[in-house]
Amino acid sequence: MDFQAARTKMVDNQIRTTDVTSYSVLEAFLAVPREEFVPAKLKPLAYIDDDIEIAPGRYLMEASPLAKLLQLAQITKDDVVLEIGCGTGYVSALLSLIAGSVVSIESDEALAAQAMEKLSSLGYDNVAVVPGEMERGCPAEAPFDLIFVNGAIEEVPEALVEQLRDGGRLVSVIGYGAAAQAKRLVKERGSVSDSGHFNAGVKPLPGFRRARSFVF
Repeated sequence: MDFQAARTKMVDNQIRTTDVTSYSVLEAFLAVPREEFVPAKLKPLAYIDDDIEIAPGRYLMEASPLAKLLQLAQITKDDVVLEIGCGTGYVSALLSLIAGSVVSIESDEALAAQAMEKLSSLGYDNVAVVPGEMERGCPAEAPFDLIFVNGAIEEVPEALVEQLRDGGRLVSVIGYGAAAQAKRLVKERGSVSDSGHFNAGVKPLPGFRRARSFVF
């Protein structure tokens, strides 16, 4: 299979057609070999227009909503990014090409080990994968310019908000199913504001409990 051709078709037919115009986002999707981050038996399906199950209950997000979320994040090379939910490392690889550096937290130790090995072998050396509870983030490496949540959650835990730098933002899909919405939260001078941008029915990220003291 010509994966390079499939990658180009994915960008042209699935991403550009959904109002993604960010050069850095498009270039990252063209560069990262998506087939390297799915189970071997699913490599021929790596570029389908759908979510791909990478482990029980865990998914590689469909390209279109993922690209729109990355564009919404407005990432620059000056950004230090925390990714919540590394999975096999595909989004980590995309972020590594757009941001300055990436810390990715993953609760599944097997997935974390797999992601570390794959990212290292492919040369994405500005990504650090950290095993741990995703809803707790990575306070040891905080603060972050951006926190990117790789999956749908019900609410944003206050622990993640606390790890944002002043002027930092958090991008996530809030809610489940067709009514879920992509939101961007911005922290400025201790205050937090959020805005909704588009509906995005993506797979939920496990392990998140309802936040008690902060509602997104």
